[in-house]
Formats: sequence, structure tokens, C-alpha cells
Amino acid sequence: MIHLGVNIDHVATLRQARRGHEPDALQAAHEAVLGGASIITVHLREDRRHITDGDVERLAATLSGGVRLNLEMAATDEMVKIALRLRRAHGAPQMVTLVPEKRQELTTEGGLNVVGVEARMKTVVARLKGGGGAKGGGGMTVSAFIEASDRQVAAAARAGFDACEFHTGPYAHAFAASGGDFGLGSVGAELDRVANAGAAAWELGMRFHAGHALNYQNVRPVAALDGVAELHIGHSIVSRAVFTGLRSAVAEMVRLMEPAW
Repeated sequence: MIHLGVNIDHVATLRQARRGHEPDALQAAHEAVLGGASIITVHLREDRRHITDGDVERLAATLSGGVRLNLEMAATDEMVKIALRLRRAHGAPQMVTLVPEKRQELTTEGGLNVVGVEARMKTVVARLKGGGGAKGGGGMTVSAFIEASDRQVAAAARAGFDACEFHTGPYAHAFAASGGDFGLGSVGAELDRVANAGAAAWELGMRFHAGHALNYQNVRPVAALDGVAELHIGHSIVSRAVFTGLRSAVAEMVRLMEPAW
């Protein structure tokens, strides 16, 4: 069974446009779970442009029933301290995904270069995996958001990551350029890159996750890849929810993933 992690950052983006209280991120998480999400993903950015510390606190304290909180974050001392404090206090997040972060970017533009910062990643991963507490029940699962590259997979394994989430943006862009025709352009090659990187992660004892720019048109080939355990999708689902409601939008994405189970 493939688990769907719904990223609710852009629900908070809409709220922050007015610096108000709605739409509420916690209500969005509740609707996503009712639609079939088993993971709620949020990115706590350095500039707090959408998700805030208060959002993460409330989600960590409230999500239950086997629903996991996945905190995307940069590998900074500030973010590590926040994740460890939340884990000790609330038992969540259950998973942390380390991502690159540039203040000027609209969204995460590429994978984390683990090869370039392997020693730093090893230290950060060890802190997160070891940081439990009375409510934490141990440390967190730590995932690396990386490009579909054998070098990055090998570096992630050496750094101690539990999972690799492969950046599916190149596949999604190739899919759009070819109109979904796998006989045109590089879409087939990009999908193969993700598949091969996922197999390499499995061989090195890590879980195979994928995400970024996945939508209702391109998700099925990725969901059908051998060994993929989780897909993390946000913008497309929130966009669909404007017209159908979040619960319905999540349920539709879950249905599209089902043939690959």
C-alpha cells in the first residue's frame, strides 16, 4: 500500500495573504485525513512565509489515529531544535524530511546536495534519529529530499538517512512537455531515473518516497513504480480543492494511486 502525504503549505499561503485566521491549517489537515491521507506534510521555512510555528505546534499536538506528521525543514540548528522539542512534547513529528532552502525561491527548486554536505548531514540525522522523550517514544524517521542520482542515494545512506524522497519535478516537466506521451521527449527516461534511484535506495536499506509537481495527470506511472512507499503531493491537491473541497480532492488522488497497490 502506498501512503499519501498531503502537503498543506498552500492552505497556509492563502491564510497569510490576509495575515488572518482562515483557512485554518489544522482544519485542512482534518479534511485531508478524512479524504484518505495518512501523512500530513508541512514545510516550516526560515522566513515563515506560510506554515508558522503555531501551525506545527497544533498539528503535532492534535494529529492522532496513526496519522503521521512529516516536517519538511532545512538542516539548520534552529529547525533541528524545533523538531526535537516537538517530538519530546507531543510525540510528533514522526518524520522529518530535510530539504534545501533558498529565501528567494517560490518553492523548493531541487534536491538536497547530500554529497556536498555529507558530514553535516550525518550529524543532523543522528540528532534527529536519537531525539525522543517521554512522549516521543524514540527518534524520528529522517528522509532526504534528493535528485534521482546514484551519488546522492549513496551519500544519503552513508549519512544515515532512513528514506529518500526523490524529486519528481524533472519527470513532471517532461510529462507536461510530451502531453503524457511516453514515446515523445524524455518523460520515459525521467521516470526510469526515479525508478532506478528508488531501487538503489531499497538495496541500501532505505525507503523509497517521491514527490514534487505530481498531479492528477502524471501520478499513476510514479505510483506504479516497484517499491515506492510514499508520495508527497501538495499544490495540485490544494488547487483542485478550490473547486471540489479538500476532502474530495484528496480522495480523488488516493483513487488514482490505488491501481499500483
